[in-house]
Amino acid sequence: MSKKFVFLSQVFMTCIMAATMSGLMGLIFTGPSLEWLAAWPKQFAIAWPIAFALTMVAWPASMALAGRALRPRGEAAAAAPPAR
Repeated sequence: MSKKFVFLSQVFMTCIMAATMSGLMGLIFTGPSLEWLAAWPKQFAIAWPIAFALTMVAWPASMALAGRALRPRGEAAAAAPPAR
């Protein structure tokens, strides 16, 4: 994947996750109300940059962990072609 693709996917992913989580957590905390609707944009504006910054660290770490977890072992590793 190109760096542009990774960066743009993180922008989209963190936007969706920050909007969803800030909305749901606010809804759980305050219940469906005008207060909740009024507070959601501010919570989202705070959550999105935090989520984006954290994914810049978490994404490479999660990719490395997934690679290790799914690495062939034993006979399968000997028969598998080398990873690129």
